[in-house]
Amino acid sequence: MALFIIERNFAQELEVETDALKALLEINENCGVKWLTSFLSADKRKTYCLYEAKNPDDLREAARRANLPADAITELSRELDPEKLLA
Repeated sequence: MALFIIERNFAQELEVETDALKALLEINENCGVKWLTSFLSADKRKTYCLYEAKNPDDLREAARRANLPADAITELSRELDPEKLLA
């Protein structure tokens, strides 16, 4: 599995509801992708989501099924951890 960052732009402030979150996790499982974590912008209109997936097409399909934007999908090559780099 590869790591990807998905940038999502929302027209209005994002409010996460429990039922919607459960549905999203089920869609992700059905599409073979795993949501690891997300960061929400201060204005609550943009997220940066870290996922594991085989390919970007699986991520696009999960986003389509969940009716979520996937404005940019970037595959990551490796992590740069300053503490590990300086050790």
